[in-house]
Amino acid sequence: MFLDRRTFAISSTALLAGCATTGTRPLAVAGCTQLPKVLVDESRVIRTVAGLRPYRSAGFVVRREALGEKSLVHNYGHGGAGITLSWGSSRLATDLGLQGHSGPVAVIGSGVMGLTTARLVQEAGFPVRIYTAALPPDTTSAVAGGQVSPFGHYREGEVTPEWMAQFQSAMAYSWQRFQALVGERYGIRWQRTYEETRDTIYPNDWMNPYYPNGRLLRPEEHPFPVARVVAFDTMYVETPRFMAELTSEVLNAGGTIRMRKFESLADVAALPETLAFNCTGIGAKALVGDEKLTPVRGQLAVLQPQHEVRYAFAGSAGYMFPRGDGILLGGTFERGEWDATPQPDDIARIISSHKRLFADFRCTA
Repeated sequence: MFLDRRTFAISSTALLAGCATTGTRPLAVAGCTQLPKVLVDESRVIRTVAGLRPYRSAGFVVRREALGEKSLVHNYGHGGAGITLSWGSSRLATDLGLQGHSGPVAVIGSGVMGLTTARLVQEAGFPVRIYTAALPPDTTSAVAGGQVSPFGHYREGEVTPEWMAQFQSAMAYSWQRFQALVGERYGIRWQRTYEETRDTIYPNDWMNPYYPNGRLLRPEEHPFPVARVVAFDTMYVETPRFMAELTSEVLNAGGTIRMRKFESLADVAALPETLAFNCTGIGAKALVGDEKLTPVRGQLAVLQPQHEVRYAFAGSAGYMFPRGDGILLGGTFERGEWDATPQPDDIARIISSHKRLFADFRCTA
């Protein structure tokens, strides 16, 4: 089965309905009265979702190997940082694979890694075909929260200095690329973020190279009922819109998408393309036998949109990210769970913890 531009245009119209991007102007940290309270209640839940993050304690894999007379470049295992690292990791992969190559290219997988890899292949001047067992919105990437901030993608002590250099390179390119895409078209916006922290730091001492405006707030500067809060601005990706736009760009640039599931590397070796990129996410565990890869389930409850809420929060209560299509409430990081089905008890805990958080606001707009 092939997907052409007309088929995609029809399906993407329905996908984007109701997904208008929220405002992009960052809020100033001047006082907690600027923050409207999120209205958390079971009656406001419009849907629940769950996704399986492809987690490797030793970090993501970008590596090239021979597959008979062909080449296979791996680009998988990004845990909770898939959206964040997508452009940069795919840049590492394409730099590795396209050197000295000629002819069409295959990309296996249509999550965010597959789509960004395909676009970079096209930008380098090569024809591309995506092979995938599922299309957005039925990929893990399409249900991700979308904060551009790396999280849950490795374990301290299990990564090498070489891998850290890869990570830093990927982060730098992704940060640059996402900044260039801010706006309604891709559903990317800047947003003030408040994060609970345990660090005993002083105002203006908190610093991250990608959040140079971050600082620890005084208690009177925020309404959250927690001991310490850091505020910073970062970008957020409205993943349904972003994935739809990338898919459209791949097709408009002459790419094709073929529905296919790969059972083994022998299936990959039988492809007509002499270069393939493995962007299968959690599917790489079975495809290449990566025993270090494990699913980490993340569950979300989505509330009715509240367009006046233009900030995000993350902490012990979980996380809250506002989008045009609803308020995302999350907070699970469940290692080894293969069932991509929302669990009622977990969803109830997510709602309950956020209800307590916002009920205890010290002041409201």
